[in-house]
Amino acid sequence: KQHRHDHRVAKMCQVLGVSKSGYYAWLKRPKSNQKKKREKLTSRIKKIHLESRNTYGSPKITKVLQGKGVRVSQKTVTRIMKENGIRSKTVKKYKATTNSKHNLPIYPNLLNQQFTVERPGQVWVADITYIWSSEGWLYLASVMDLYSRRIIGWEMDGRMTKELVVTALKRAMITQPPTSGLIHHSDRGSQYASNDYQALLRENDVTSSMSRKGNCYDNACIESFHGVIKRELIFHENYKTRNQAKRSIFEYLVSFYNYKRIHSTNNYMSPMAYEKQYFKAV
Repeated sequence: KQHRHDHRVAKMCQVLGVSKSGYYAWLKRPKSNQKKKREKLTSRIKKIHLESRNTYGSPKITKVLQGKGVRVSQKTVTRIMKENGIRSKTVKKYKATTNSKHNLPIYPNLLNQQFTVERPGQVWVADITYIWSSEGWLYLASVMDLYSRRIIGWEMDGRMTKELVVTALKRAMITQPPTSGLIHHSDRGSQYASNDYQALLRENDVTSSMSRKGNCYDNACIESFHGVIKRELIFHENYKTRNQAKRSIFEYLVSFYNYKRIHSTNNYMSPMAYEKQYFKAV
């Protein structure tokens, strides 16, 4: 076997015009600095991808690396990810949730798609989404602070009731007590238009704002969050029970989304880090 191998090597060297001794010396030569750097960069990309729960694509991974002082282009990160089979696991699906066919009072759209705000506690946005389990549907009501995209209140239940959204709102008010001028924006769903929900807003001097009929862009930020949690978590799970789904979603929100997941609108910082930066500056 060794003789056959040496014969093949000799023939290859003859074709390439190099000596056998030169070929074996090349084999034993230590890795080039460029190759070492490439391997180190690949290792860092794999680590960031893993820490993101396999959800980050090349734009976010590039920003994380650059934030750590690594000089690298998105093109290079994309190439390395492709070569190593590293890809974002996100999946896209969508369906509307709330029903706006009711005779309850409707409030004007004060937000008017102005999604950039100056401070935490200036605008809250709220919405409901749904999660399937083998026991049936589970509904998630969320309240987001628009400044940092932080989820400050949420509640989950097997029924889509006004109590679901009221509980989420009460939790938001504990997490971030309402301040002067706070606007609460939602769609026109009956849960948000209900007397109990609107009374809770009035009692805390919160101004109510609602999306225009049939305009899916008016509440885009909170709907975007529900799209994120579905693509990054829910669509990859097969929940047997509602309680299993609740635990999974709670863990995602507390351990990942609010504290670790970076957002392009936050200068690639997590919601909590972005809020802390604001208060530190103030």
